[in-house]
Amino acid sequence: MALIALLDLKFKPDMLDEAKVVLAKVLADTRAFDGCQGVDVLVDADDETHWIAYERWESAEADAKYREFRAGEGKVTELGPLLAGAPGLSKFTVADV
Repeated sequence: MALIALLDLKFKPDMLDEAKVVLAKVLADTRAFDGCQGVDVLVDADDETHWIAYERWESAEADAKYREFRAGEGKVTELGPLLAGAPGLSKFTVADV
């Protein structure tokens, strides 16, 4: 069953330019990861420091493998100093309605 993951990020205002560079690199790896069907980045129309990475995964298992990769050898250490707070992650299955 398909899975949608929403990664909620809030950046420090003075770090936006660097955040774009770092996230572009991170998302290139994410998009190439087995089971990833695509990632879009949504920027809050009222707050340019608030971004959502909208990730589409072919299955919960593919997403779990990706999260394991990011927790280990694919850990992203450059992102933390750019954030104004802890990121949030929500996961949704796609309903057949």
